[in-house]
Parts: sequence; C-alpha cells; structure tokens
Amino acid sequence: MAPDKDQLRQRKITTSLRNSDNDDNIATQDRVTTLKGIRPNEVVIHGVIYDIQDFDHPGGESIHMFGGNDVTVHYEMIHSYHTIKHLEKLKRVGTIPDYANEYKFDSDFSKELKREVFKIVRRGKEFGTTGYFFRAIFYISLFFALQFLWVTQGTSLSLAIAYGVAHALIGLNVQHDANHGAASKKTWINDLLGWGADFIGGCKFLWMEKHWTHHVFTNHPEKDPDGIGAEPFLLFNDYGVNSAKRKAFHAYQGFYMILVVSAYWLSSVFCFGEVYRLQDSGAGAVGFTFPNPWVANKGKYALGMRIIYHITNLWIPLYHDFSLATVGHIYIMGVAGSLTLGMLFTLSHNFENVERNPTASMKTVGEAACWYKSQVETSSTYGGAIAGALTGGLNFQVEHHLFPRMSSAWYPSIAPKVREICQKHGVRYVYYPYVWQNMISTVKYTHAIGNGLSHLKANPFKGET
Repeated sequence: MAPDKDQLRQRKITTSLRNSDNDDNIATQDRVTTLKGIRPNEVVIHGVIYDIQDFDHPGGESIHMFGGNDVTVHYEMIHSYHTIKHLEKLKRVGTIPDYANEYKFDSDFSKELKREVFKIVRRGKEFGTTGYFFRAIFYISLFFALQFLWVTQGTSLSLAIAYGVAHALIGLNVQHDANHGAASKKTWINDLLGWGADFIGGCKFLWMEKHWTHHVFTNHPEKDPDGIGAEPFLLFNDYGVNSAKRKAFHAYQGFYMILVVSAYWLSSVFCFGEVYRLQDSGAGAVGFTFPNPWVANKGKYALGMRIIYHITNLWIPLYHDFSLATVGHIYIMGVAGSLTLGMLFTLSHNFENVERNPTASMKTVGEAACWYKSQVETSSTYGGAIAGALTGGLNFQVEHHLFPRMSSAWYPSIAPKVREICQKHGVRYVYYPYVWQNMISTVKYTHAIGNGLSHLKANPFKGET
C-alpha cells in the first residue's frame, strides 16, 4: 500500500490532473475506492486507477513490480516528457476521489529545465553511449578477472581489497544505470546488466524496490527508506531534540559513522529470507509493499543468484583454506566494497544545509512542492568527468536525481545548463569541486544531526554552493 494511505488530505480530483477528463478512455462504470482497495495488478497515477496486467510496457516488465501501489511520482520521474496521450494506452478501471499528492511537476522551473536539457540530449537518445559501454565492459572484465584469482588462487589481503573495490565499481558503473533502465533502450540489455547487483552480493529486485522509492521521496522524513536505513545506529533525519529516536550515543555518530557504513555488505549478503520474499524491508518501512505475482515469481531466481554468490565468494575460498585468515580476507573484501559504495551514497544527500523536509509546504499551507526543485536541494554534485567515470555518474547526483532514466554518461554534458537554470530560478544547487570537501561536509552534518545542533541555533550549516 502507498505511504500515509489513511491520512490523505481531502481534495477532489480536478481537470488539472492528468487523464482525469479523458472521457474516451473511461470505463462504463469506474470503480471508486481508496488506496487500500488497489489490487496487485493495478497502479494509481494522479488519482486514476489503471489495470496493468496485460499492458505491454515498452520499458520492460519492471512496471509490474509496483503493482498495488500509488506510482504517481514514479511515473512522472521516469517519464519526464510524457503527456496525457501516453496514459491513454493504459486500461482505466477506477478513481481515488479523495486523492492528493505532495508534489507537483509543472512548475516554471521544471518546464524550463526539461526543455533545455532535452535540447542537449534529444529524447530517445538519453541511453548509454559507446563510452558508457566501454567503461562497463572494462569494469566487468576487471571484476571477473579478480574473481577468477579469488576462486583459483586463494585469498590475500591485497586481493581482498582490490576485489572488494571491484564489487563497488560494478555497483556504481554497471548495475546502477541498468536497473534505472538507462543503460540501453533495449530492455534485455538493462535486464542482463542489472544482474550485476546480484554478482556483488545484492539483489536487483530488492535494489529496485528500495532505490526507486528513495528517488521518488528523496530526504522525505517519513518516506525515504535511505533516510531511516541506518537507524538506530545513525540518524540522518533531523528529529526534534526530545524525539524518542535520539540516543546518547548519537552525539558521537560523526566519529563512528564509517564503522556503520563498513558493515553494509554484512547486512545485505546474509538476508536469504528477504531475498526469497523479495519484499525490501526499507521500502516496507515507509509504506511500499509489493504483494503481486510478478514479484513473487522472481524470488526463486534471486535466491539462486544469492546461493551462487555465496558459493563463489565464501564457500570455495573456505574449502581451499578453512582458516581465520580466509575469514578475515572475506570480511575485508566486504568492508572494502561497503566503504567504496556506502560512503559515496551517504555523502550524496547528507551534507551541510541540505533540505531535509522537501514537502513542508504541503504540511503547513497545503501547497504541493515542486518535485524537481526538491531533487536539486536534497542532493549534491562533486568533481567532474573523471570522478564520473569512476563513480558511474553518481558524483553528478543532482543531475541523476533530476533525470534518473538518463545514462550517467550524459550528466557532465547537462550539468552546466542545470546549474544555470537553478541559479535563474533561485534553486539552491550544491557543488563541491572535490569529493573530500563533500565528505567533510557530510561528517560535519552527521555530527550536527546527532547532537541536534539545528535546534540550538538558527543556521549551523555552511554548505558550499
């Protein structure tokens, strides 16, 4: 079910909502229900219920993953230049009469942003370039070469570190674009490269459930699974000083944050039950569940891939040398991958002066927030093209969150125009010339949040713009 399904503001659907006045596509008798009544084969977009069971989606079968949910923001995020005509392809079966969304997608800022960016990257051409595929092939080759050494020659400290970093490079440069549907216009290529998540100890389906939800609700205090994913050990949301979530040890989280992040691999690789059920706990914690047959059918494949990962990376090395040294090398491999991946993800949305409550206007005055503005002000960009080649474009986090279905290869090209338009519309764009500057800001932010400093003085943050 969708988040806050029982607490929607009362607001009648108007003709401004997409497809609400499309009389040609309205069933003879629309079903009128609430978000509780959405079936596993249905989705809600702007208060209209669509049956997607027999829909041949051009972007692949992943549309069925979100059956049973309100996917309004998902739809707008992925289909940034779609119109009402595109929704007419779906089978309309009902409406949610009291529907309202916290975000809007038609601000002057968003219109100009999309118009100017698509002058640089033409519609339909936003997928992986030759350079992207060269980079992906290089990192895939590196990964399997190191894996071959890991399996045939045994473990070592240097190999553990290199192999762990190679895990992260697959996560950053290969599976990430693919599971966003951005690597290629051909869905089978995205599906194939997306399995890279499983080759590094993750799960492509769980990743999509959680990561897409994170993209939709970035830094939303109740709906972003990444914002609460490290709790109770780390706080990234700025809770009140008397919040029950605050503990005495959070005052020191700026110092021990790296230890928590280093455990990412351990927290992921042994969760067999979650892999088989394919119900991500982080997405579930913020109200998104995936109780549909399409997801249930993928469980056996995900579990099979997880078993293969364990055999290759844990069982075979231990079979060759069952010793504490081998166990230590396996752990170091996991830590190396965790730190490379985890720290880069952490700094992207946790830095000084970041927006932590992007939909506050909806809660205070009933005005929907511009989704595009919120993506800019909850993200940071650092470095340039070289950092982009190493991180899979994740250093261009602002651009990535604005256009998540655009290949990372294009982000260096659109970044200058994005900054220009942000400045014109008074939207705060955070840029750090070097990654270490962003890292320092993240540590300072984490320390400030852990100590509740924002509640003690008016403006403790000093993020660079």
